[in-house]
Amino acid sequence: MFRTALRNVLAHKARLLMTVLAVLLGVAFVSGTLVFTNTISDAYQKSSEKGFVGVDVAITPDNDNDDANKPGDAPKLSQRLLDRAGTVPGAASATGIVSGYTAISDKDGDLLGGGFNNAGGNYHPAKDGKDARYPMRDGRAPQRAGEIALDAKSADSGDYKVGDTVRVSVDGPVLKQKLTGIFTTDDGNVAAGGTLTLFDTATAQKHFAKPGQFSEIDVKAAAGTSQAALKAEIDKILPKGKAKAETGQEVADDQAEAIKSSMSGMRTGMLVFAGIALFVGIFLIANTFTMLVSQRTKELALMRAVGASRRQVTRSVLIEATVVGTIAAVTGLLAGVGIGAGLRSLLNSTGATVPDGPLIVSPSTVVTALVTGIVVTVLAAWLPGRRAAKIPPVAAMSSVHAVATTRSLVVRNTIGAIFAGVGVAMVLAATGMSDGKAVMGMGAVVLLIGVFVLTPLLSRPIIAAAGPLLRVFGISGKLARQNAVRNPRRTAATASALMVGLTLITGLTVIAGSVQKSIDKMATDALKADYVVSMGSFDGGIPLSPDVAKKLASLPETTASSPLRLSESRINGNAETLVGVDGKAMGKLLDLEFHQGAFTSLGGDKVIVDKDTAKDEGWKVGSRLNVVYEDGKRGTLSVSGVYQGNEMIRGLMIENAALAPHIDQPRDMQVMLATKGGPSDAAKNALEKALGDNPAIHVQDKDDVSEDIAKFFTLMLNMLYGLLGMAVIVAVLGVINTLAMSVFERSQEIGMLRAIGLDRRGIKRMVRLESLVISLFGGVLGIGLGVFFGWAAGELLASGLSTYELVLPWGRMAVFLALAALVGVLAALWPARRAAKLNMLAAIKSE
Repeated sequence: MFRTALRNVLAHKARLLMTVLAVLLGVAFVSGTLVFTNTISDAYQKSSEKGFVGVDVAITPDNDNDDANKPGDAPKLSQRLLDRAGTVPGAASATGIVSGYTAISDKDGDLLGGGFNNAGGNYHPAKDGKDARYPMRDGRAPQRAGEIALDAKSADSGDYKVGDTVRVSVDGPVLKQKLTGIFTTDDGNVAAGGTLTLFDTATAQKHFAKPGQFSEIDVKAAAGTSQAALKAEIDKILPKGKAKAETGQEVADDQAEAIKSSMSGMRTGMLVFAGIALFVGIFLIANTFTMLVSQRTKELALMRAVGASRRQVTRSVLIEATVVGTIAAVTGLLAGVGIGAGLRSLLNSTGATVPDGPLIVSPSTVVTALVTGIVVTVLAAWLPGRRAAKIPPVAAMSSVHAVATTRSLVVRNTIGAIFAGVGVAMVLAATGMSDGKAVMGMGAVVLLIGVFVLTPLLSRPIIAAAGPLLRVFGISGKLARQNAVRNPRRTAATASALMVGLTLITGLTVIAGSVQKSIDKMATDALKADYVVSMGSFDGGIPLSPDVAKKLASLPETTASSPLRLSESRINGNAETLVGVDGKAMGKLLDLEFHQGAFTSLGGDKVIVDKDTAKDEGWKVGSRLNVVYEDGKRGTLSVSGVYQGNEMIRGLMIENAALAPHIDQPRDMQVMLATKGGPSDAAKNALEKALGDNPAIHVQDKDDVSEDIAKFFTLMLNMLYGLLGMAVIVAVLGVINTLAMSVFERSQEIGMLRAIGLDRRGIKRMVRLESLVISLFGGVLGIGLGVFFGWAAGELLASGLSTYELVLPWGRMAVFLALAALVGVLAALWPARRAAKLNMLAAIKSE
């Protein structure tokens, strides 16, 4: 039986090629993902380890303490602690580090680097006058205010040389600095496409902390002193609850774990799509082996007649599948290594440079690729193998083709209806649950299985609906429709592969479009301000200097403005963020629905709160709240208003004048403002000019905010389309495979058609129309299911997104249907040509 199976594989090389390609693509995606993520993770970890060479103990503020006397982050480290750390037994030297956000403009005024990876720090020379972390390639280190040094990659990108003037922004205002040095670094953020700007220590402290304060202290051990021993000595001098120490190895391990964790999301996402491609491939494999078994009915029956058992016949089919799966898995693994290398090169070409390092092909990647390819193929071939074993020996004397019985179709339709009904019920039930994601996911899978099982039943009415259109093509159209419904199981298996891909694509498009509109509505409907100013973007997260708000408020174009100033606090013992605003101006800048009170009720110890927080905490107008401010001082606040919050605007708001005495270093997350005559190009240009044409600061009107949101969702969807494209490619292979084998099966029929007058053009048209009908059938099912899943997921999201509304992307759905039709036309090119080239007499004589 083993030799027979191998001979069958060799005898049907062309027929099995599509199956090999389907499995190959899925395995290549899996192994390529593992190679790519392992390579990047390893490169960053090694780069990170290089960055900690010379760091034996790192001292950082202890932000895990639970000191209720002073909310927020732990205070920075002092110069006194730095001096003491450098003199503890076993310490060779101590380096004080200060860091923060710093943006650099290129010579054209555009932002250099990756935006949020733009960092600034201090050059801290040792006794020899050098900082070992940053060896200078050109020039010297910064020594006073007005001087900076740049990493070599950023300097080269910006075409900067020593002596040039560079425009720098730390928290808003543009600073013109002299470039005194260009250095090399192993910093992971720089390797990932960011920038690193160095100041002298005093200037860095002015920008990022306070004079004499550091964000970290790195201590190098003297010869013969272990990291553990040095840490033990340093622990003795640390202020309790204010600072903590970790060995250099612990810090490196933590960073390596953080890198691994950040990569896991990308890896999981890519593997999900690889799994989808393999899932679609299962339909193709099962279809291929089903048709092979059908074509070899006489051969298998003769094997049974001469003594082969059912188990041996099944084993023969599974051996064929194992051989095919092994070939596909090995070639897929090799292709995956190439994909991994290609993805790294692609990432480098985008500017997000990956540190140098070898391509990592781990043993686990090899095993995963081989097991995935072989197991998927064998599982998909198991059912056709069982069916082959049931062929009775008497079939050797009858028709070559085994026809499905009516009873088997009734059983199949009953099972499919049950699955589909249960799936729909689970999905609908999940829409009414507070946390129904798991139930909805399971219901979606069950429904998808049910629809797949029902596709033979669904194919007849849906394809019949295309009958009037096919009549336009005469006898070729009529034959195409009859061929498509002649074997409903095969049509169903072929269409299902395309259905799965389009279900996911349509569902994701519906969800993304609806969420985009909802967030857009949320962000802009409540926004009466003409402009929102922030560092980086609308919801930047990088604070602005209070000088920006003062500058904007003083402009003649400004009619109302308010900064949104965040301050950590404790309210009734719980951590809360107070949002400082200008109450008089906010009524002109935000259109919030107030259940009680208004912005004008702010002042003194009065605060307003969003409805959800008030409900959770049991607060109402008049409630008195005990507060511990950022500076540790205590007080009492009174709730004077309750507003309807949303995902973007919520929390406790207080008058900035009342908050200011408790904030040592004010930082604004945004500045909102209204201008004379509303938004205009002239007003925007005036605002940007007043801020020094700073590329790090975004001045956005409502349209800009909407465009920012749209860009994010468009990018996300394009990535998803690219990943799901693999599943569509596999589906195309399935259509080609089915048609090619169908042409082989119908050789005699095609010869007869030619003999009675149907020309080659008519034969080609018949095969193409059959392919078109099958592809459109899969497209209609996929788009219909995708819309249903998109609606259901939206109902789940609507419970937490008050502005959510369903958006059906009719234009895109039309494109998806057109693409399904294109898939059918392209997939039929080779089978149609092959059918038209069949020798008429030889085809009539074929069995």
